[in-house]
Amino acid sequence: MSRIGIFGGTFDPIHHGHLITAQSVKEIRNLDKIIFMPAYISPHKQHAKASSAQHRLNMLKIALDEIPFFECSDYEIKQQTISYTIDTLREFKKYFDKIDLIIGYDNIFQFHTWKEPDEILKLSNIIVLRRKSSYPIDYIDKYVEAAIFVQTRAIEISATDIRNRVHANLPIHYLVPKNVEDYIYKNNLYKE
Repeated sequence: MSRIGIFGGTFDPIHHGHLITAQSVKEIRNLDKIIFMPAYISPHKQHAKASSAQHRLNMLKIALDEIPFFECSDYEIKQQTISYTIDTLREFKKYFDKIDLIIGYDNIFQFHTWKEPDEILKLSNIIVLRRKSSYPIDYIDKYVEAAIFVQTRAIEISATDIRNRVHANLPIHYLVPKNVEDYIYKNNLYKE
């Protein structure tokens, strides 16, 4: 019986914060592997400008290439539509018995706005990334109550900050894997 984590997001770009957090969750939850799932279009960021799906997928693939317990899936990108978590879970439930859906701390308080949140709860455990800097929970609903909060290592790295630094010709050493950094510069990403 396989236990996997699904870690979705824009990943524009994937950075060390994502990787360190995912490794922590894998260890805490005793998962066989974590599948990184780049969204084609995030439902909550429909109007945000992101790098092409292909660039984001390529960066993920090279970042995860030599990590045996991390995988990258192009499932949502292949759909070429708004990426709803429930659709992805229905597909992956065909292949995996136990799925941990890994979400950011702020997302649990908006979870009631997600498409079919009750069905998501039936198909997966909701794993919420809690950091030392997370503010206290003052909002409780059935989704917050059902969620499993895990304390992960706190590495405060922001993809927005990385994009801004590249745009401003500032270094991004140590924020992203070296091969991702090379890819960003080679493909002239985040310059416009």
